[in-house]
Amino acid sequence: MSPLPEPDADQIALSRALMDVLRDQIAQAGGALPFDRYMQTALYEPGLGYYVAGQRRFGAAGDFVTAPELSPLFGRCLATQLAQWFDTVAPVIWEFGAGTGALAAQLLTALSEAGCPPERYAVIEVSGDLRCRQQQWLEARLPLHLYERVEWLDRLPDTLEGVVLGNEVLDAMPVRLFEWSDERVYERCVTARDGRFEWGRQAADPHFDRAVRRRLEASAWPLEAFGRCYRSELGEQAAQWVRTIGERLTRGAMLLIDYGFPARELYHPQREQGSLICHYRHRTHHDPFWWPGLSDITAHVDFSALHDQARACGLDLLGYTSQAHFLLGCGLLEHFAAETPGSVLERARQAQAIQQLVSEAEMGELFKVIAWGRGIGEDSPIGFSQRDRSASLD
Repeated sequence: MSPLPEPDADQIALSRALMDVLRDQIAQAGGALPFDRYMQTALYEPGLGYYVAGQRRFGAAGDFVTAPELSPLFGRCLATQLAQWFDTVAPVIWEFGAGTGALAAQLLTALSEAGCPPERYAVIEVSGDLRCRQQQWLEARLPLHLYERVEWLDRLPDTLEGVVLGNEVLDAMPVRLFEWSDERVYERCVTARDGRFEWGRQAADPHFDRAVRRRLEASAWPLEAFGRCYRSELGEQAAQWVRTIGERLTRGAMLLIDYGFPARELYHPQREQGSLICHYRHRTHHDPFWWPGLSDITAHVDFSALHDQARACGLDLLGYTSQAHFLLGCGLLEHFAAETPGSVLERARQAQAIQQLVSEAEMGELFKVIAWGRGIGEDSPIGFSQRDRSASLD
């Protein structure tokens, strides 16, 4: 792996201030801070965390590029699916974690062109800085009659009707880390020595112990297959988020796009170091202690665990598949062919973006799409018409 670019002086100052906060938290926790609390602080500490410190995170000038920023065809494909659902549910979109606002702009434009613009587009965004950027992006790119349909909410409504949308939201929710060693469960923690952060572990509390064993058993692999030192993550917050949204969804659909696997693949015995990864200036690394607050920290999603929670609150599974098959089912190639011809260079750029979106070697297979619904009608969702993998979730 090539060396990471050196942060500038302002970035280092921010990180040092965040490190002081983390050291205090470690001391208050008795010398060992569970990793989910470390991750929460590193990403969301007011004024200092990765997502709230005012630094550019998305796009070519940031740390990573999301699908809507690769091509407007991504949003056009999602609009095709949403338009189908709008035949039977309220034409309202609730987007969580809207990033730059690119997806919102694409959906509002495409749905308007299709003759079914949403009556309301509600954005739930925890970062005040990102909220400001989203407002500026959308105001500059949307006609007034569409921009006026967008609103930003400070809290989650008690009830939701319409379509709930989350693109790369769950992977940034804090995870608890575990180690399976000699048939015992330990929780991996963060300690501090001589001013530096280090890994530690402590015996899992009874609740966490049971939760880890349930997830390993859900993988259907025999426990002895995990060997003497198996490490991975539990996405408890992501699963609880799905449960919370599902309980409030009175009628409509929840569509989530993220990278991850069903339990059997995520907790494969050969995946013995888990999936935790960091992103900085379009490079990946595996050290969450490297200048905290400057790198994104993510983990792969356990789609089986999400489905367990959705099912528990009475939602119907509408489909589960790869991003490639979802986009193709929603007419990605047809949308590309129907685009107004541009320059040869622009067409080549769009073709390259499509390759990134659907290639198994890039985003096409790693990213998955899942949807649940309540009272949404009998028609099969068009996005899951190519290859539905719902059976792999159980």
